[in-house]
Amino acid sequence: MPCLGFGTWKLRGNECVESIDFAIRNGYRHVDTAQIYENEAEVGDGIKKSGVARSDIFLTTKVWRDPFASGNVMKSVDESLKKLKTDYVDLLLVHWPFPETPIAKMVEEVMKAQEAGKAKLIGVSNFNISQMTEALKVSDGKICVNQVEYHPYLSQKPVLEFIQKNKMVLTAYSPVARGKVIKDGALKEIGMKYGKNAGQVALRWLTQQDNVAAIPKSATPENIKANISIFDFELTAEEMKKIHALASEDGRQVNPDFAPVWDRAA
Repeated sequence: MPCLGFGTWKLRGNECVESIDFAIRNGYRHVDTAQIYENEAEVGDGIKKSGVARSDIFLTTKVWRDPFASGNVMKSVDESLKKLKTDYVDLLLVHWPFPETPIAKMVEEVMKAQEAGKAKLIGVSNFNISQMTEALKVSDGKICVNQVEYHPYLSQKPVLEFIQKNKMVLTAYSPVARGKVIKDGALKEIGMKYGKNAGQVALRWLTQQDNVAAIPKSATPENIKANISIFDFELTAEEMKKIHALASEDGRQVNPDFAPVWDRAA
């Protein structure tokens, strides 16, 4: 899985198609979507328009709560594949630990999709440590990714340490804190040293950590190109530490009423 991917939350219609096409033509080979984003068809169109072989794209989608509750997960996965214009996804995630459905049942359902060849890899999203522990046990270690909110203002130290210990990957969504990092003085100062903007510094900070990938989203060509231009510099240990120090107790931005009890850094 490429450590820098293209997120598609809130991208719809032709804007989504064009953004995916532009991103792939500018080097992205990792694309992330979800059933609830209601843009899988456009993502599929964008990949096809790019002309890049499907086998060269790492494609992720996520199963929403309704198919788990109704027992129609495989049907929903087939619908996702049809929209995405592909026979498989590279990674299929349980989108949230939905409280009305046992974790074991959700994990077993995505395992069935993997066993049927509809997903090469399986994982979860927004799971805490206790839930990841159960998911790993149920799947016999096949759960390999946890996609969570992660950016300079939110410490995910407990989750990341668990993921690293278990040889999983943490995929960071909202990696630039929905644009908040752009105006950050500390990040801008570090960026000046390398000729980079604050967003690029945040993305480099994430991808420079072991077992971390990031999926920034943008519909602006300039930002799409900038977000992937982060592999020609390396932050120092002191700079990494300085960025870690930006985290705060109220840094989380995504916290719906059905969210789990989050693990907090000591």
